[in-house]
Amino acid sequence: QVQLVESGGGLVQAGGSLRLSCVASGRTVSGYTMGWFRQAPGKDRDFVAAIILNGGSTVYADSVKGRFTISRDNAKNTVSLQMNSLKPEDTAVYYCAADPKQYGGTWYRRPSGYAYWGQGTQVTVSS
Repeated sequence: QVQLVESGGGLVQAGGSLRLSCVASGRTVSGYTMGWFRQAPGKDRDFVAAIILNGGSTVYADSVKGRFTISRDNAKNTVSLQMNSLKPEDTAVYYCAADPKQYGGTWYRRPSGYAYWGQGTQVTVSS
């Protein structure tokens, strides 16, 4: 089993930055695909970014491309999401996810593709 704990959320003004972290325990996740998703009130859980397997390829939702950066530190068993130029529409609960699947495709863009989830951290961007 893998446990994921997110941190780093908070309240920030539009244009500001936040850095979210996700620490994994129970098993090393260096060979896992790690993803970030977000869910605003009354909406579906949406894909934000993923870092694929251990190769480090990164994928982003169009809405965050150029503003957010996902990275991993295998030595610390963590994945981070640096969020810059934040907008009010980025307000949501942000979730970290992990999955050990080793095959290709675009499953990492879907919440159903991940076996492990954190509890989420709130990000609020004021205008």
